[in-house]
Amino acid sequence: MAKPDLADLDAFTAVARARSFRGAAALRGVSASSLSEALRRLEADLGVRLLNRTTRSVTPTEAGGRLLARLTPALADVTLALDEVNAFRHSPTGVLKLNVPGAVSRIVFPDLIPRFLAAHPGVRVEVTVEDSFVDVLAAGFDAGVRYDERLEKDMIAVPLAGPQRFVVVGAPAYFAAHGRPVHPREVLNHPCIRHRFASGTSYAWEFEKDGEVIRVSPDGPLITTSIDLEQAAAVAGVGLLATFEDFVADLVAAGKLETVLDDWLPPFSGPYLYYPSRRHMPAPLRAFVDFVKAEKR
Repeated sequence: MAKPDLADLDAFTAVARARSFRGAAALRGVSASSLSEALRRLEADLGVRLLNRTTRSVTPTEAGGRLLARLTPALADVTLALDEVNAFRHSPTGVLKLNVPGAVSRIVFPDLIPRFLAAHPGVRVEVTVEDSFVDVLAAGFDAGVRYDERLEKDMIAVPLAGPQRFVVVGAPAYFAAHGRPVHPREVLNHPCIRHRFASGTSYAWEFEKDGEVIRVSPDGPLITTSIDLEQAAAVAGVGLLATFEDFVADLVAAGKLETVLDDWLPPFSGPYLYYPSRRHMPAPLRAFVDFVKAEKR
């Protein structure tokens, strides 16, 4: 049996965990064909089939499953050993992979990430934006960003930004024609623009005042995953829109949209950076955590 190459073993773990050559290639920033070639070499060196491949799925064989179970902690130890050396550098180097929701990519990161990169020129940041709640470790990310109600167990959470707020907005011409709701339940009498997440779900509109919480699921002529389309439709007078205040601040300031039910929409806690509780952190992640904490002082 030939001695397998460490890079080929790493490629196998990536594909086996992602259950997809394309998915693993996207996370690793390499081509799917290069991973496929690495798997062919590894299986030839070991003389054992490690993955069952079909046009629809990639799953470990029994031998592949056992190898994956042994390799995962071993390769993690190798990565940490190399990263301990990285920690002695004046400025760390390496890749920081983050999984964040769309709101954070639009509201928080445009200001934060450029300043972090300026402070740490040796770090490359890879940001994947998705609103489905994935297991960030299983998906190959160093850390994720979520709001507190979506934080996973056994994770360390660091506040990433201050309180945020939802608003309900409409165009001046819309309110002139249809009137303004003065109570959350009156929203049900108005056409509304709804947001749909990639998972296919749509959130209820939640209001709170003096301890009373009201959730409504309004209907309307438009439901979309596009925040830009939602805003354009609201400006055009299609209906009411509930969205992050930061998304429409410029449109409100310009008089193109107006808010209603403000006293029913208090601020809520902002997003958190979360990562696994472990003694050794990759140097790029440690640098980012320290940077975020310094920002909050």
